[in-house]
Amino acid sequence: MTTTSTAPAARAGAGRHSGLRALHLRRVALLLVLVAAVVACALLSVAVGAKPIPLGDVWAALVDPAGGENDIVVRALRIPRTVLGILVGVALGLAGALMQGHTRNPLAEPGILGVNAGAAFAVVVAIYTLGITSAYGFIWFAFAGALVASVVVFVIGSLGQGATTPVTLALAGTAVTVFLLALVQALVLLDQQTLDVYRFWVVGGLAGRGPELIVQVLPFLAAGVLLALANAPALNTLSLGEDVARSLGQSVVVTRIVGVAAITLLAGGAVAAAGPIAFLGLVVPHIGRYLGGPDHRWLLPYSALLGAVLMLLADVVGRVVARPGELQVGIVLAIVGAPFFIALVRRRRLMTL
Repeated sequence: MTTTSTAPAARAGAGRHSGLRALHLRRVALLLVLVAAVVACALLSVAVGAKPIPLGDVWAALVDPAGGENDIVVRALRIPRTVLGILVGVALGLAGALMQGHTRNPLAEPGILGVNAGAAFAVVVAIYTLGITSAYGFIWFAFAGALVASVVVFVIGSLGQGATTPVTLALAGTAVTVFLLALVQALVLLDQQTLDVYRFWVVGGLAGRGPELIVQVLPFLAAGVLLALANAPALNTLSLGEDVARSLGQSVVVTRIVGVAAITLLAGGAVAAAGPIAFLGLVVPHIGRYLGGPDHRWLLPYSALLGAVLMLLADVVGRVVARPGELQVGIVLAIVGAPFFIALVRRRRLMTL
């Protein structure tokens, strides 16, 4: 009788184990596919542009450069641009997934914490007061502005008797963003030179950024990636509700601080390097969630790789559609992201809120 009664339980346990193993294998396979997609898009980014270069010449430029025109284009221009595109895409994809996870808001993206507005305000101040006109000159101002704005948002969201919540963070971020953008508009209207420099930076793009800029932002992006991955298990627990997370021994405050720090480093570094690029941080986590589910231990790597893929593809499209000139990647992503945003709002019936 004992053997008969335990047999169904054993079969059920074996079935669950088999199902979990199959799910794990699917997730690993998807991760490998996305890695391959990033490599393919990187090769496409190096080969395609205003001057098409055959893959054979690309390979020759990488392994045995002869100093020709194609070698110079590949090594001095396209490789740094491709590397920066991967870094910015990874950073914005991760930041978007973290932002949606912490706020539990499907429409959240990195700019909701005031990162873009803080960076924009600092850049405008640097242009207006110091006359700085190059990305290399105001990158540190952009990063500092993003950092300060995020800290201010977190402090404002923590005021009062209650603990920091997704709602207070979102409201504080919206208030700080509106205030800073009003100051930005006031400054650019006062000075024509400031307006001319700012309007090219604010579009968002990868052109004209060299290896020196990559070296400057890489430590911050690497730190942000590590914090984001470390935040994933706690974010899974937090998704069950703050009361449940506390009952399981999770410190909600520490989880929020680590998450905000990761978002600030990732989004701040990306904005400082490439300007404020909209919609990527909104779109990518939804694609990752659709492909691999809501587990942040997998969603965050998926979002990082999907962000790199989408960034590189958008950059390639921008180079091709406006030859011999190019369309900035921020414009291409806005064209792609706006319809997605509208579809997301309509599907979730948020129009009635």
